[in-house]
Amino acid sequence: MILFFLTSGLFLGWSLGANDASHIFGSAVGSKMVSFKKAAIIASVFFILGSVIQGSGTSHTLDKLGSINALGGSFTLALAAAITIYMMTKFALPISTTQAIVGAIIGWNFFTGNHTDSKTLEKIISAWIAGPIIGAAFAVLLYMLVKWFKNSSKIHLIRFESYVKTGLIIVGAFGAYSLGANNIANVMGVFVPAFHLKDLDLWLFSLNSSQQLFLLGGIACAAGIITYSWKVMQTIGSNILELSSEAALVVVLAQALVLFIFSSTTLSNWVVKMGLPAIPMVPVSSSQVIVGCILGIGLYKGARNINFRILGEIGIAWIISPVASGFLTFFLLFFMKNIFGINVGSLINPSAVASEQTSNLATYGQSDVSGIIKYFLLGLLIFGTLGVIFYALLENKKRNEIQRSEEKFWKNLK
Repeated sequence: MILFFLTSGLFLGWSLGANDASHIFGSAVGSKMVSFKKAAIIASVFFILGSVIQGSGTSHTLDKLGSINALGGSFTLALAAAITIYMMTKFALPISTTQAIVGAIIGWNFFTGNHTDSKTLEKIISAWIAGPIIGAAFAVLLYMLVKWFKNSSKIHLIRFESYVKTGLIIVGAFGAYSLGANNIANVMGVFVPAFHLKDLDLWLFSLNSSQQLFLLGGIACAAGIITYSWKVMQTIGSNILELSSEAALVVVLAQALVLFIFSSTTLSNWVVKMGLPAIPMVPVSSSQVIVGCILGIGLYKGARNINFRILGEIGIAWIISPVASGFLTFFLLFFMKNIFGINVGSLINPSAVASEQTSNLATYGQSDVSGIIKYFLLGLLIFGTLGVIFYALLENKKRNEIQRSEEKFWKNLK
């Protein structure tokens, strides 16, 4: 039964790998500097290492937002987030896994009547805003530095491209490690409070319960990278902005630095010793950071080649993902509890509930038939609206593809 509950987390890990690997090597693959096969292998290995070695920091932040105290609840949250991410991935849109899991946790809090810690939520949302801004700033500064080195060193173009290719592999490995360290909490963090395993002694080192979960999640992510990340790599790597080789190097490095900063407890402790505020250990939206990096370089170049239509579609996906994940979690929890009789969690601190109405949300479906109908109709309305938006996006994409094909046809005739 325990293994069954873990399947949704593994599915979420697969979905994260399929979507978020594009944030590591999408620019490199899109610029034809690194093959997809090599990128997938490197990303898989270093993602697992980052997950196991440094993944616990951001997991504590999600635990403060909502401590899921039943395996049934953990299973349902991960399933709802995974379905949301998978549907977005089907549209080749690089959505935020962080937003999906945060929306799912809030949905669980709402269903069980638990309080959502506003300070933790503000910290996470602030990181969502700061991430792409910091990424854009890093990208511009690094791009200026690389261009200065290229022009001042008088290095031969072929040798320079060889250095860039090697650099892409190195920073890609660093990016995969940072992504695993920062985002593995999105995959397995909801299972940590309710899942307890004995320490696993591997002679040279041992893995505690959390690290064992992170290892399983990292392997699932690696499977997603290898099997299904190609489409989103193309969206990130070439559709938003055609990247030169040095720009691709800069984007990968800038994104990796941002993720590493928000997941390194050692760096945060060092900053505190210097008398500065601690760096929050927050799961940052890697999709927002990488888009911010690419957009920063595009704006630095004059914004002539930026595909704002793709950016608009990505922006809509970012808005939809937490909302859809939250509502889907709420309704799945209802069915898991009231139809299948599975414990999905309960009040952690009943005294923190502000009103009787809020506390009744966890049990409304057991006796109030009109309430069931009301929320069912509300769900139909919400998911119908989301379906219309998805359909419009798909139709718009098809029209643009037809238009480009026609333009290419007439251009070839001339």
